[in-house]
Amino acid sequence: MSKMTVEVVTPERVVYSGQAEMVIARGVVGDLGILPNHMPLVSPLKTAPVRIKTEGEKEVRMAVSGGFMEVRGDKVTILAETAELPGDIDVERAQAAKARAEKRLAEKYPDLDFQRAERALQRAMARLDVTK
Repeated sequence: MSKMTVEVVTPERVVYSGQAEMVIARGVVGDLGILPNHMPLVSPLKTAPVRIKTEGEKEVRMAVSGGFMEVRGDKVTILAETAELPGDIDVERAQAAKARAEKRLAEKYPDLDFQRAERALQRAMARLDVTK
């Protein structure tokens, strides 16, 4: 099977760089499955897990928050605000953040920044998803 180069970059560092058979990411209009020789594309990404299928059943999973995916030729570049591999994630902290965000959203305070709480919840859920 042919491969493509995949890079996941945040403002701080290159989180992943390697060859892959497929990339699965959540764009604003739904899940995107990118195979080698995909047509050129730029898509904003939602806060969600990204899966990079490297070979056969092997895959790298990471929690990605915000940013864009660009597909050009045989290269996929994900420019994200944050991207964390399972080993970088503190599961207890993510569980606590999820519980805090859910509590905030349930209480419906009039001065609650709903979008901020919603984003915190999405980040925590993406982190927990990739650590399973």
